[in-house]
Amino acid sequence: MSFRNRDEAGKRLAARLLKYKGEETVVFALPRGGAPVAAPIAAALDAPLDLVLVRKIGVPFQPELAMGAVADGGAPITVRNDDVIAMARVSAEDFEAVRQRELEEIERRRRLYFGLRPRPEAQGRVAIVVDDGVATGATTRAALRAVRARRPKKLVLATPVAPADTLASLEAEADETICLETPEDFGAIGYFYADFRQISDAEVISILDRLGPKEPPQSKRSE
Repeated sequence: MSFRNRDEAGKRLAARLLKYKGEETVVFALPRGGAPVAAPIAAALDAPLDLVLVRKIGVPFQPELAMGAVADGGAPITVRNDDVIAMARVSAEDFEAVRQRELEEIERRRRLYFGLRPRPEAQGRVAIVVDDGVATGATTRAALRAVRARRPKKLVLATPVAPADTLASLEAEADETICLETPEDFGAIGYFYADFRQISDAEVISILDRLGPKEPPQSKRSE
């Protein structure tokens, strides 16, 4: 195993990102697994933590296989893996049906995670997009495009592990990419963690409570 858990992976990434400490920086995590990786990065850089809500669009009969992804970026940003769609013979109607289900999940998470919580400004700042690993790159690509739409001055992708060819395919999406390991035999992200348990919504909210922008007093209503 390359990493004990997501926290250790985040601390190792944070050491590579310390050059951004002192700059106006925002850290964006892909929930849920990216949040505990992003937490030590945000803490080390003294930067606010936000989320970029993105969902894999899985093949209907094999949901773990990504035929695309959709991200919340005002107008939803959709990425298609056309080779997977063709191989799996997925119709346009079936693709759209799965996409709509994932948009509903994004909306559920938006209400749950953010509520009245303020969102940090990304325009003109360094934006660091963090996940616990990259596999096909579909969700990462959608996330990067969603954050790019917020007009940061620099867009950085930081991930503990990813296949080299996937990283190469994402070069045009980010201004800088930091990846700790690029194994030849990839398999799946979970293979590189001793502890790769599922992260709960409650854990994501707890991380935002600690490291996200604080709710302004005027938005809090007394009973």
